[in-house]
Amino acid sequence: MYSDLAKLCIEQDRSIFDAVILMETTKLGIVLVVDESRKLVGTITDGDVRRAMLANMDFKQSVNALLACKAGSRYARPIAAPVGADRSTYLSLLQEHSILHLPLLEEDGRVAGLVRIDDFVPDRMLPLQAVVMAGGAGSRMRPLTDDLPKPMLPLGDRPLMEIIVRQLRDAGIRHVHVTTHHKSEKIMEHFGDGSDFGVELAYVAEERPMGTAGALGVMTLPQETVLVINGDILTQVDFRAMLAFHREQRADLTMAVRKYDMQVPFGVVECQGTSVVRLTEKPLFNFFVNAGIYLLEPVAYRYIPNGERFDMTDLIQLLIDEGRSVASFPIREYWLDIGGHPEYERAERDIRGGKVRV
Repeated sequence: MYSDLAKLCIEQDRSIFDAVILMETTKLGIVLVVDESRKLVGTITDGDVRRAMLANMDFKQSVNALLACKAGSRYARPIAAPVGADRSTYLSLLQEHSILHLPLLEEDGRVAGLVRIDDFVPDRMLPLQAVVMAGGAGSRMRPLTDDLPKPMLPLGDRPLMEIIVRQLRDAGIRHVHVTTHHKSEKIMEHFGDGSDFGVELAYVAEERPMGTAGALGVMTLPQETVLVINGDILTQVDFRAMLAFHREQRADLTMAVRKYDMQVPFGVVECQGTSVVRLTEKPLFNFFVNAGIYLLEPVAYRYIPNGERFDMTDLIQLLIDEGRSVASFPIREYWLDIGGHPEYERAERDIRGGKVRV
């Protein structure tokens, strides 16, 4: 049981930003909202915070504003249990309601602590396999990629792709496929069958470049959820949180997105005909951009052609057109797409400076 209530609980008048700070401190993925008597009012989870990001909520608002957004949903009233019950009761509640956390209450309703599914199933493997897309030529990284595939470029004391594979392993993923094309032998020589890195690794060779999703079409149809990640991404994203979010949304495909700000360096003029109706000086626009990490259900594979070039953006649009459920998972952790030399140099600085744990 986690019982550090000072880090677990937050008062109703505190801000959403304060809740995020607490969540980062405990790494539990949840904070408990309490009243002045420390009685449970509601919960704020990692998924709630990410949905608030998508809604562009002001994180200076109180946590009550975020609780109000949950009204009417199946998460409006938290599932809780009395402290002192036997472990089997807690595990049954967690499994019955498909939740990761269970607040524990005293007889008077005051918070006593929290138990997690991980307390009962330590080191549990995630019920998914992963695919690392490592077949690109990395032309923007030449001459560094003349003799190395981009995912094998060193960062710190190991290749980028080794960082990714270790993160997948640490998240509880054991089965990893790697799509290869350019200098594929370099990847195979380093990783072998994956046993030295704690995973079972298989290779999908692309005889010709097949886009960011085409190689998935030649793989055996999976029976479980698949995590697909581009092999040139340095990130600290929580894969467990992404899977929980994906399931909460009941999505056929979830794509990770990253907020991107674009400052226009000029005054923007809006016109109606020949008349100027508004002038905005150097406005700032916000967008969510594709972060190159996806979760796919087996049904999504039916839309991927076999043996043809096909991009993940084509698949996503096709699923949307067919009325399938596509969700967005906003990344609030560190994320960097190493597209060229400036990003590679930044990644090296961030690792040396301790901004990224590898």
